[in-house]
Amino acid sequence: MSAKDLITQGRTALGIEFGSTRIKAVLVDYDGNVLASGFHEWENKLVNGVWTYDLADVDAGLRSCYSSLRKDIEAKYSITPATFGAIGISAMMHGYIALDKDDKQLAPFQTWRNTNTTQAADELTELFQFNIPLRWSAAHLYQRSLDGEPHVKDVASVFTLAAYMHYKLTGQKVIGIGDAAGMFPIDSVKLDYDEGMVQKFDALLKKAGYSYGLRDVFPKVLVAGDLAGNLTPEGAALMDETGTLKSGIPMCPPEGDAGTGMTATNSVAPRTGNLSAGTSTFAMVVLERQLSKLHREIDMVTTPSGFPCAMSHANNGTSDLNAWVSLFGEFCGLMGIQASTGELFGKLYTHALTGDPDCGGLLAYGYYSGENITFINEGRPLFARMPGSKFNLANFMRVNLYTSLGAVKLGMDILLKDEGVKLERMMGHGGLFKTPLVMQKVLAAAVNSPVSVMRTASEGGAWGIALLAAYLADGRKDGKLEDYLNNRVFTSLTGDVVDPDPKDVEGFETFTKHYVAGLEIEKAAINSMDW
Repeated sequence: MSAKDLITQGRTALGIEFGSTRIKAVLVDYDGNVLASGFHEWENKLVNGVWTYDLADVDAGLRSCYSSLRKDIEAKYSITPATFGAIGISAMMHGYIALDKDDKQLAPFQTWRNTNTTQAADELTELFQFNIPLRWSAAHLYQRSLDGEPHVKDVASVFTLAAYMHYKLTGQKVIGIGDAAGMFPIDSVKLDYDEGMVQKFDALLKKAGYSYGLRDVFPKVLVAGDLAGNLTPEGAALMDETGTLKSGIPMCPPEGDAGTGMTATNSVAPRTGNLSAGTSTFAMVVLERQLSKLHREIDMVTTPSGFPCAMSHANNGTSDLNAWVSLFGEFCGLMGIQASTGELFGKLYTHALTGDPDCGGLLAYGYYSGENITFINEGRPLFARMPGSKFNLANFMRVNLYTSLGAVKLGMDILLKDEGVKLERMMGHGGLFKTPLVMQKVLAAAVNSPVSVMRTASEGGAWGIALLAAYLADGRKDGKLEDYLNNRVFTSLTGDVVDPDPKDVEGFETFTKHYVAGLEIEKAAINSMDW
């Protein structure tokens, strides 16, 4: 059947992911082949010390992204889509969207980037004996209580961004288990919030004088393959401004970008892992056994099917790297040189490989916000060097590539070196891997393991959530999610595998020593730069 016929008959799956700087839509057939895509650029704002998005911008971004997808379909196939086999919504994990009983927003949307929950995260970690990161939804709700914010008494719903958008489209207060694992600890046997910890959390709420419990306000947990509701007429009108899109379309559980990253890289088996590189950067490894002890630097989350994973999640990834590339673009314009964004990234990234394996002694931190792995609660992007450092363009670009993985590397060292977690294959995905082989070599050096990047790498999480939608629509007949991915989606996909270069591994280790030692510089910058 042709792509045009599949789209006309609605035998397709649509995935939409709300990333930090881009909302992306990907339309696939049931075997995962990409048929069309759409985009909308956006950016978070720092308002009164809170990293946030206006929820009106969320709605507008969805419409714009879907419009972009619809126009791509019309241009390629001369048809306007009216229905799909299934739809999935994904977004950056964690954070805090609080609504009252009438669905009125009670407080600013707190994104994953906010680290203003130290007291709550520390107290919950001690109470549960389970690491509760600063950005988790439970930490945000409890911190708002500790701070005595009056809105907390009126909370009727707490959502992640994906669960919120799914609720607006379906009216169902549900969440995929991978995204739920960034709200509250998960019991991977019962595939639900950990009941013992729920009871302890509820006791805290009761002690503070609130009448509700966690399950009253958090969305219900679902797993891959569960029906999570259907697109309502109001949801269809919200998505498609032309009114062409029909309601009633099945929707899969909304997932976080960690779960879609695992799906997009088929990294769901023990000893496999993946790294998603973007505004935030996180690496995930599927475990064979539980870790020997609690590590504040490591998140314990799950696959979309509920299997336990360890995650090294850095709040800061490519923002500062992108800013430097933009600066070089300004210089090109000043010199009258026409250079596209793709050319700039390609040339600069490739040139970085000619630099010294240890970056020539240069040091950089792309800390736009606080960094949980290094226990720094505010961000100050900075670049530093010694008088004798080898300061040239190759080393400068190389150190900015290295530092985009700097914090993640520290978390991975805990897993691979301290805990002895076995890693046989690492998959890379996201826009950072679009320039062939460059970031593969850097990541391989960071984790001292082979790194694969498939041709779908730049499709990222939007493709991953489209696959989860396709699994709901047609893939469940193939068995478990991993069976569907192995036997239908990834059978014909090819990609490049890069083994670690011993010199690069040694160089990254040297850089890491500089990175750890230089954290005092970052702290001094926070104390000194306050204007």
